[in-house]
Order: sequence, then structure tokens, then C-alpha cells
Amino acid sequence: MTEEKQPLLDHYQHRPGSSGRASALHPKCPGCRVAHLRDKNAPVPFKLLVLLGFVILANALPIAVVYPFLYFMIEDLHVAKRKEDIGYYAGWIGSSLMIGRMLTGVLWGVIADRYGRRKVMVCGILSVVVFNTLFGLSTSLWMALLTRFLLGGFNGMLGTVKAYASEICSEQHQTISMSMVSTMWGFGLIIGPAMGGYLAQATDFSNFSSSVISCEFFFSSLQPAIKYPNIFKSGSLFARFPYLLQALGVLVFALIALVMCFYLPETLHKDHTSLEIDEEDTGKDPISVESDTKEKQSESIFRNWGFISSTMVYCLWSLHDIAYTEIFSLWAVSGRSYGGLGFTSSNVGEVLAISGLSMLLFQLTLFPIFAKWLGPIRLTRVPTLVAIPILTAYPFFSKLHGNSLWAILLIASITKLILGQATFTGSFILINNSVKQAQRGAANGFSLSIVSLFKAIGPAGGGSVFAWCQTRQHTWLLPGDHLVFFFLNFFALLTALMTCKPFLPSSTAHPILE
Repeated sequence: MTEEKQPLLDHYQHRPGSSGRASALHPKCPGCRVAHLRDKNAPVPFKLLVLLGFVILANALPIAVVYPFLYFMIEDLHVAKRKEDIGYYAGWIGSSLMIGRMLTGVLWGVIADRYGRRKVMVCGILSVVVFNTLFGLSTSLWMALLTRFLLGGFNGMLGTVKAYASEICSEQHQTISMSMVSTMWGFGLIIGPAMGGYLAQATDFSNFSSSVISCEFFFSSLQPAIKYPNIFKSGSLFARFPYLLQALGVLVFALIALVMCFYLPETLHKDHTSLEIDEEDTGKDPISVESDTKEKQSESIFRNWGFISSTMVYCLWSLHDIAYTEIFSLWAVSGRSYGGLGFTSSNVGEVLAISGLSMLLFQLTLFPIFAKWLGPIRLTRVPTLVAIPILTAYPFFSKLHGNSLWAILLIASITKLILGQATFTGSFILINNSVKQAQRGAANGFSLSIVSLFKAIGPAGGGSVFAWCQTRQHTWLLPGDHLVFFFLNFFALLTALMTCKPFLPSSTAHPILE
């Protein structure tokens, strides 16, 4: 053995929790080389988490950056015969990414388990570089649909990132790593629309009496050639492709994240077949022991009840969360005669921006303390229960005005966002705890595919319920928006129930020993 490898071998043979057997170390295995990060006394790898956080941010931006200009993009493509049909086509573009991600999530998980986590992350960032940029160059509805679909299909890194985050930290630090995943993902979904909105800032919606006119003015001002005629001349690149500027903004983030991917070490164990031998296997034929162990590790994740129940918790809360995101904006901008707040789009943007920054600050400071105190199961259950009375109070906010309305609404919105991210973090930990490392890529890929289906259902269901409730303002049982938030509370309660026995086994509170 070379002099370089001997110190590494000594480290693994004598590190806390090591069996001390030479078979536990394979110097050529990338997973073994970073296994010390999972030691009980290992510090939090903040450098790796910062790099991973930027990769997650670059992955989340292309999902949300389209929302501010999607309405006008459909109008500019001349596919809708009536303005009432614009939302229909916009919905198809919005859901095409989720459909692509749903179809390939499991495949990318299997690839991550076989070829490595970092390779899947690199492919995911490359898909953002290529397909999101092509989306900015779209000149037809079919090109827009196809590029968004391919972006979702070739980007399966979210599940892989969650598996990776659990593999670079010890058990006691998993809440920090998973919090980084959920926080940066949520933050990306907030600042994504802000990137588009920044190009159209300084539009005063209060000067418009008609919300429809103000929205059309807002969307049209997103076009750089219209807003900045002195910079982007007629016939220039951005005049021909008015949605390319947002795509190039995301491209910059993606290229930086692509470089950061190569500074992230691989965590997948490979390049060896030697397996640790249990005490009960001592004296058995090594070949038969290896065969039996591999068979145990290859047990189907679909027969793992802990994994299935953890995935259902994740899916139910995702449906609730994305429906809330859509309903909150619709409710806030609807008139007070319909139980809304009469806000402008800029008012909603201010609430979401303040809530997002507050959530980020809380997640990076106080959240690890609460997560360690509650544990992963209660971390998932308690926030869903606390969210119910908050959502129940939302319809009564229309009785408030002025500073009191803003103060109460901001407190409620910030609290709801913090609770939502806490539940996501807990569900991520439960999913990774329920399977072994060799299955985490496939497990997270499968959960990503299923949750994409729920996220496609959430906006459609939430929007339909909201539209229906606008027609029943004076019924005696759950009138108007009271029924909308009852709909959200139903799925919050269902999520909480799924974290209780017999649905969720207590074994998911701790990772499976490998």
C-alpha cells in the first residue's frame, strides 16, 4: 500500500463508529473518501452546504421566473382567440415542466444510484443552460411547450440533491442540511418571479382603475424592447425575442452553479464489491454472504412502508403548499366584496418578498434549534397543525384596513411560510431515513415523480375551488373564501394524520444503519 493511502486507511480504521476492519475502506471509492463527514463528532460542512445551496437556487429559478410574463407571452404568440383562453394555454406551459419531471424522476434517481450524485446534478444544471435559454427564444406555443417539457425531463436533480444533502452530514446535523435544501428551493421560487419583475419595476398599479388593464400593462412592460427603447433598438435581438433577457439572467446563475458542482465531492460508494460481514455471518462462505447482503440491499422500495408513508406526507403537503401559493395571490387581489383584500400585484409581491426574506433568516438561525428539539416526525406534524388556525383566520382579514391589515397579514404570511418549509424539511429527512444510501437516489427520484403529479393537480384544484367559491358568497355554511381555506386546511390535517401511527412508523425518525 502506498504512503498516501496508509494515513487514510488508519483514519477510517480508528474513526468513531468504525468497525476497524480494512474491508471498510476502499481508497478508490469516492463514498469512502468522504465518509468521515458522517462521523458522530464531525462538524457541519458549511462550505459544501453553501455550494449545494447555490446549485439548488439555480435549479429553482427557471421554474418560477416565467410566471410574471407568461400571460403576455401567450398573447404575443397569438394562439388564444379570446383573452379568456390565455389562462388555458398558460396553464399548459406551466404544467409541461412538471409532466416532464414526473415521467423521468425515477430514471434520474436510478442513474444517481448507479453512476453518482454529482453527474446527475451536472446534467440538471446543463438542462437549465440549454432548454431554459431555448425557451427564451421560443417563437411558437409548441416550442415553448417542448422546451419546458424537456427542461423538466432532463432535470431530475432535486431528488438527487436531497439524497446528497443527507450523505454529507451526520445524523445530528441532517436538519441543517435538509433545511438548506428546502430553504434555498423556496427562496428560489420567490426571487425567480422577482427577477422578471425587476425588469418591469416602477409600474404604479394604483394608477389603474381596472385590474385587467394594470396586469396587461405590467406584463407588456416586461418586454425589454418596450420598456427600454433606447437600449434595445427595434429589430435588435431582444426586440425579436422579448423573453430572452430573463433566460439569460437564469443562465448566469446556472453557469456559476455548474462550476460549483465540480467542487462538490461524490458521495456514492462504488468501485468495490467488498461488504462488511455481520457477526452472525462469521464462518460462512464469503461469496454467499456477499450475495445475501446484496439481496437484502436490493429489496424494493415499494415494499418499504416507511418510505411509502413518508412520500405520501411529502406529496400531500406539496399539494397543499402549491395550492396555497396560488390561492393566496388570487384571494389577495380579489375585491373586498368577494372577501378579498383588494390588493394590487405589487402589494402581493411586497408581502411575498418580506415573507421570503424572513423565512430565510429564520431557517439559517433559529430553525436548527427547533428541529433538533422536535425530531423529524414532530417537525413534520406540528407545523401542519399550527397552520390550520392561521389559515382559518385568513378570511377575516378583509375586515381590517391600513397598517393593522398589513401587520396581521405579514405576521400570518411569514409564519405560514416558515411552517411550510419546516414541514418540507421534516418530510425530506423522513424519506432519506427510510431507505439505505444505495436506494436514496431511486427513492428521492420516485418521490419527485409522484410529487410532480400532485403539484400539477394542486393549482388546477385550488383555482377551480376558488372560482366556485366566488359564486357562493352568502351561503350559511362556509361562505365564499371560508370554503377556500377550509379546502387548504383539509389537506393540512390529512398531512398531520399521515405522520401518526399506524401510517408512519417511528423507525423513520432515525436513518437506517448501513
